[in-house]
Amino acid sequence: MSKQKGNRTFVIGVGMTKFEKPGSKEWDYPDMVLEAGTKALEDAGIDYKEIEQAFVGYCYGDSTAGQRAIYGLGLTGIPVVNVNNNCSTGSSALYMARQAVKGGLADCAIAVGFEKMEKGSLGAKFLDRTNPMDKHVMTMIEGRGGWEESPPAPQMFGNAGREHMEKYGSKPEHYAWIGWKNHKHSVNNPYAQFQDEYTLDEIKEAKEIHTPLTKLQCSPTSDGSGVAIVASEDFVDKHDLWDKAVEIAGQAMVTDMESTFEGASSINLVGFDMSKKAAEQALEEADLTIDDVDVIELHDCFSANELITYEALGMAEVGHGHDLVESEDTTYGGKWVVNPSGGLISKGHPLGATGLAQCSELTWQIRGDADKRQVEGAKVGLQHNIGLGGAAVVTVYKPAVKSEAPVAA
Repeated sequence: MSKQKGNRTFVIGVGMTKFEKPGSKEWDYPDMVLEAGTKALEDAGIDYKEIEQAFVGYCYGDSTAGQRAIYGLGLTGIPVVNVNNNCSTGSSALYMARQAVKGGLADCAIAVGFEKMEKGSLGAKFLDRTNPMDKHVMTMIEGRGGWEESPPAPQMFGNAGREHMEKYGSKPEHYAWIGWKNHKHSVNNPYAQFQDEYTLDEIKEAKEIHTPLTKLQCSPTSDGSGVAIVASEDFVDKHDLWDKAVEIAGQAMVTDMESTFEGASSINLVGFDMSKKAAEQALEEADLTIDDVDVIELHDCFSANELITYEALGMAEVGHGHDLVESEDTTYGGKWVVNPSGGLISKGHPLGATGLAQCSELTWQIRGDADKRQVEGAKVGLQHNIGLGGAAVVTVYKPAVKSEAPVAA
């Protein structure tokens, strides 16, 4: 990894739709993107003609749907790159937009994510070729002694929770509390698919999907879109956007490594090592530690993943993630507030949009614009987004501060 920090990069505008249950609203992906993109442009206070490159993420759609998605924002001939990286698609688009700006190839780039999904659990679409998750699934079967009759995604993440319980002594109650917390947070998020608070007993007693996970500890399929606009320091200065800009102080993407498959560990299979390495790299670039972070949007596709990711991010020592649950150190009044938006569990999980919804939430938190969800005194935010197969993206945000040295003309 290069140690050169290069150009500074800033989020200057964000926007998202409310996340909806698939099929519950009459709209299509161009409608979603028009809504989210218009909000982001209005938030930034710029015209679409100033966007120089676009990176558009989605998992379920035909090739070049990215171009069709942004036709409503403008037809300016700029490069449009379609991005598909499973559940980390949105943050992968953000990563690419930031790379373009950080590398000096653009002064202003847009990251777009959307998804129009089907109801029910995710499944394979192409059955006549190698499944990109085949190595993960076979390693899981080897490690857990067979395949169970439950959907693939909750089985993989649920097995990571089982492994943690077996090795370190966490209990189903710890995972249930995470579901309870995130549903409770979502009550104050008008963008969330679910805005209902449940009792801890209701979380525990919901339909079991794959032990220790019940339905209220699993993220739902969703429709929706999120957009973020990334700009250079020169662009921010030229347009006098310092009052609303939020700096991307560090960012890293890490894909599967040899350790992912070593020892047939379900915890590693769902991205523990990827998340750990990405967090270390992003925090190093930002010259910060996890103790400097105030608010976190973490990829809680299932409550088990939130708990093991506490450890991957360095919030707790390995084997002690459930201690944070017992101390309630990941909600309001604790050391960190994790998933003030409600997280994927309650806000929803339209795959291509999730990473950009996380970016939107943290931008609002750092600006102090998160309304009833606001984390008091939030100055540093961390975003964690992961997709199996695999890619983990970690991004660190902090308030924008104008450089003392004059910005180049």
